[in-house]
Amino acid sequence: MSEQTERAPQQKQELIYALDIGTRSVIGLLGTKEEDKVRILAMEKLLHNHRVMMDGQIEDIAQVAATVRTVTERLEQQAGCKLQRACVAAAGRALRTEQGHSQREFSAPEPIDETIVAQLEAAAVADAEQAIQSDEGQQMFLVGYTAIQYRLDGYPLANLLGHTGRCLESHVVATFLPNGVIDSLYAVMRQAGLEVASLTLEPIAALNAAIPADLRLLNLCLVDIGAGTSDIALCRDGSVVGYTMVTVAGDEITEALMKEYLVDYATAERMKSQLAQAEQLSFTDILGLEQTCTSQQAQAALEPAAQLLAKEIAQQVIALNGGTPSAVFLAGGGSKLAGLREKVASALEMDPKRVSVAGGHFKTSAYSDVFSLEDPEYTTPLGIAISAGLGLINDSCQVMLNGTRAKLFRSGDLSAMDLLMMNGYSYYDLLGKSGKPLILQVDGRRTVFHGQPARPARLQINGVEAQPSAVVHAGDQVEFVPAEAGADCRLTGEQLARRLNARAILVNGAPWDPDELVPSGAFVVVQAEQPELTSVQTPEKPTVEPHTQPTVPQQPVRTFVPEPTVMRSALSVTLNGQPVTLAPKEDGAPYYVMDLLERSGIDFKNLQRPVSLRLNGGECLFQEVLKTGDRVDIGYEDEVTVR
Repeated sequence: MSEQTERAPQQKQELIYALDIGTRSVIGLLGTKEEDKVRILAMEKLLHNHRVMMDGQIEDIAQVAATVRTVTERLEQQAGCKLQRACVAAAGRALRTEQGHSQREFSAPEPIDETIVAQLEAAAVADAEQAIQSDEGQQMFLVGYTAIQYRLDGYPLANLLGHTGRCLESHVVATFLPNGVIDSLYAVMRQAGLEVASLTLEPIAALNAAIPADLRLLNLCLVDIGAGTSDIALCRDGSVVGYTMVTVAGDEITEALMKEYLVDYATAERMKSQLAQAEQLSFTDILGLEQTCTSQQAQAALEPAAQLLAKEIAQQVIALNGGTPSAVFLAGGGSKLAGLREKVASALEMDPKRVSVAGGHFKTSAYSDVFSLEDPEYTTPLGIAISAGLGLINDSCQVMLNGTRAKLFRSGDLSAMDLLMMNGYSYYDLLGKSGKPLILQVDGRRTVFHGQPARPARLQINGVEAQPSAVVHAGDQVEFVPAEAGADCRLTGEQLARRLNARAILVNGAPWDPDELVPSGAFVVVQAEQPELTSVQTPEKPTVEPHTQPTVPQQPVRTFVPEPTVMRSALSVTLNGQPVTLAPKEDGAPYYVMDLLERSGIDFKNLQRPVSLRLNGGECLFQEVLKTGDRVDIGYEDEVTVR
């Protein structure tokens, strides 16, 4: 950096520095807000020396930072000031989109308000997030979502608000961005000596440049065709409602030229840029031979790759939008490929007049006295400048979350729930989880001892308690304390006996250590004060669920009185298809099904799934007396074989 730049005045607050860090190049713009537009004062573009980024993901942070510094220094010379802050956009090329579903049921019909809808949608987003996180293996942040369908008591509705019902369903399409994309972008900015003044997504920025807000009531689509992938953004009803990407873009066109004419990547890129400008192309192939071809011949060679690009774009647009949009705008350097607009229109089965190359609407939000801004390659850097200068991104509002600046990506109204989920919090942080219940089979009946309820989350906006559905505005201070999960229900043998008013209990057919925890799924026999075993109502009323699928067959509560019969000889039965011989007990007492539990091979102290008991092919209780020749099957419900 020159000494003159070091002594230059600092960047004024009103000077906008928009920085587009792309896969092949870095473009920087300087501008100021003039009434309701952004005036572009200076522009610099510099290609990366090497392939330091792949599909929008920064791989060589130091090299990308060096390119950013060079662009910054050139703009500083033109502006006569030291640039300290830049507005940037995260690559949409790493976006992941997933569908999520949630369902909520009330015991009686209830009126549906905004909070209920927000919670229903948040649960659906959490469902999508769970699929994304397990698949990606890295932390993902919510960028935005759109509800694509609601159901009320089984009937589809466009809006649940104001209706009354019992069973609610929500289907959403949610979009996520890997944390690493943001981290690497911030790392480049730090190494280049710049602060992040505002952050948005590349497809949102591009849409803000190409499609003015007053047109977004229509169902419109923007496709930003870069080098590695093509970013897609959709709007309707005044808001941006969905994002996705296609893993086919300009590089496929370049690689087709490389293969057809045996040229290196740089030569193929130059040839591609000249297709619409020259009738004949001259180039040197990798063998060092001077070659020529007509633009028509080169375009014919590109036909398969261009058809594939158009097809992939059309498929993703239809999948995300649920059908063909009203109009499509093509942006980015790849949009200038001759014939691509018509191919996309054909793949979408649209009138070619409804597919346009972006640039015609740039003048709505930006202008320049020294540059022509209609080039679709400028869509993203112009969009970054317009988004920051005209306050079209929430990030420029500097919403604070727990004392630090929040990461925000969406434009339009933003709820507190949206804010939290975009910054790494989940649905369960908002609503909490009750502790796990202890589920036992007490005298043959499925009995549930509930865990402790969750401690609710605390949400404040500017010091005032707020609902998750509350709208967040510029300058708001949001404080959030996540919900804490309730304690799991854990009972020792002594505690369980006390809850059941029992003198003693048998667990899985044996006396239980009073200080040892009773495992969930265990078979429990209550020993009352009388010499019989019976089920006793607990004063704390654990939940007994006679109508749900039991771990063992549902039967009425039975009183068991030990039979006086004395067993004098060995007992031969079949357990899970294998013969078992049981020697007489010392006290001559009979054998019961529960005596075979420990021989079944199942660890009843650590049950993970429901267990099925069958005697001679029929369902049974574990207190059933065994006779010679009986066939017993004990196994997990989804694995047991009846013999």
